[in-house]
Amino acid sequence: MAPSSETQNKLDARNCTQASAIAGFKAACVTCVATAIPTLVAVRTIPWAKANLNYTGQALIISGASIASYFIAADKTILEGTRKNASARYDRKL
Repeated sequence: MAPSSETQNKLDARNCTQASAIAGFKAACVTCVATAIPTLVAVRTIPWAKANLNYTGQALIISGASIASYFIAADKTILEGTRKNASARYDRKL
């Protein structure tokens, strides 16, 4: 027995949300590494950074970039899933 339209919509939304959370987490992990390495190297080698970036500043740079990439990747994944679900729903009606 095929699931009802409402049940299918809830299932599609749940899958889309889970996929976006996973994609966001992966993007945040990559961005964290890609931001942490140059930030930590710069603090140890560049005199201006050594004088002006304390531990809190370094953490804010790294976490800010990670948070931004999480939300960007999650948003893109949600939009992609919504677009796919809408076209599938449209095709089912035809």
